Amino acid sequence: MSIPVTVVILAAGEGTRMKSRLPKVLHPVAGDTLLGHVARSAAALDPKQVVVVVGHGAEAVHEAFAARWKALAPHIPFSVVVQSERRGTAHALRVTEEVLAAVTGTLLVLSGDVPLLRPATLRHLLAVHAATGAAATVLSTHLATPTGYGRIRRTSDGGFDRIIEERDATPAEKAITEINAGVYTFQLDGLFDVLARISNDNAQGEYYLPDALRLLRQDGRRVEVLLHPEAEEVCGVNTRAELAAAGAILRRRKVAELMAAGVTFLDPATAYVEVEVEIGMDTVVYPNVHLEGQTVIGEDCRIHTGARLVNACLGNSVTVRDYSLVFDSRLDDRATVGPFAHLRLNAHVQEGAVVGNFVEVKQSSLGPGTKAMHLSYLGDATLGAGVNVGAGTITCNYDGRQKHRTIVEDGVKIGSDTMLVAPVRVGAGAVTGAGAVVTEDVPPATLVVGVPAKVKKVLS
Repeated sequence: MSIPVTVVILAAGEGTRMKSRLPKVLHPVAGDTLLGHVARSAAALDPKQVVVVVGHGAEAVHEAFAARWKALAPHIPFSVVVQSERRGTAHALRVTEEVLAAVTGTLLVLSGDVPLLRPATLRHLLAVHAATGAAATVLSTHLATPTGYGRIRRTSDGGFDRIIEERDATPAEKAITEINAGVYTFQLDGLFDVLARISNDNAQGEYYLPDALRLLRQDGRRVEVLLHPEAEEVCGVNTRAELAAAGAILRRRKVAELMAAGVTFLDPATAYVEVEVEIGMDTVVYPNVHLEGQTVIGEDCRIHTGARLVNACLGNSVTVRDYSLVFDSRLDDRATVGPFAHLRLNAHVQEGAVVGNFVEVKQSSLGPGTKAMHLSYLGDATLGAGVNVGAGTITCNYDGRQKHRTIVEDGVKIGSDTMLVAPVRVGAGAVTGAGAVVTEDVPPATLVVGVPAKVKKVLS
């Protein structure tokens, strides 16, 4: 049973160690932004509402989050609050007071730079918080090298005492390996009164959110710590190296999830698979394949070495041969592409059609059973069923000012090195001779040859 919860995501930091003009939480990793991954975990909890605190790059972060949240959970309301002065994590939470004034119950506080947190971990945290009746519960873990993190100091009986920020820690406290993961649950009743009492008398002159736990304990309210055994899951991203490491973990998780669902990866270590990719049962993915964006692959497909698919949609029993590129395009059942093919801008290869080696298809459709086997460019074209496109065929779709369409009807045979100068239509059952330059519509069931191509004969 889910626990009703309101979520606040702290995403105001600049992230100076990233050394980037891009706000840290908007850096992409494994098919989403850092903030997007946090939003994904928050959405899985089905919260009552979500509040995001922004600061550095506020407008860009606001726009990016709004777009992502509407895709993830359009039924759940969200708010964005600006922390105009970055004065610490407690101050960041305080700026949400007006938005949350009428909200009661449990508050979950997340950081926008912790992309590896699983929804299951957050549900466990919420369950422990509810079961213990705590006013606050903080997530912790052990790190062999805890540099940069606040330390969890415990009482003699193992309970929570306080969190010590590293800059304020003594040498003995710095030796503590249990660290604050920056994930908290609070009861909203009285929380903002506690936040108002926090002092900035510390080495950084900031208002620390962990001090709220110390004040709650001083008030006689219960504070719990949930020690999480998987340190990598709760660590934040502050540098490019940590970003790369997080991406590797997310992709590894995704491959494991797909294998558990019946997908074969011949070499999982070399598969680059982003988090929104979907693959059907009994599909085989060969080494060094890149699957990105919102790619969806059906069942019994074969994706061969070196292929890269971005926002591609594949039916069942599709074959993508070695080193082919498929961007924003659709392949229907039993279609075959490659090797060394390039499909882009809403190319559509229909059932049983074949796009061969060194063929580029741009904003074009190939009908059922149509074949373009070698060294061709098909741009802004519609090809019917059963068409055969000879090697070296080009649709000349651009006149220097605008693009024009080529229409090739069913059963046409296009001879090698044919130039189809758009706008042009080749009628059903027609044939173009090798080297023809077609500048005018070709009547059905005729043979055209020459430069410019003329009707040579009518086919029976």
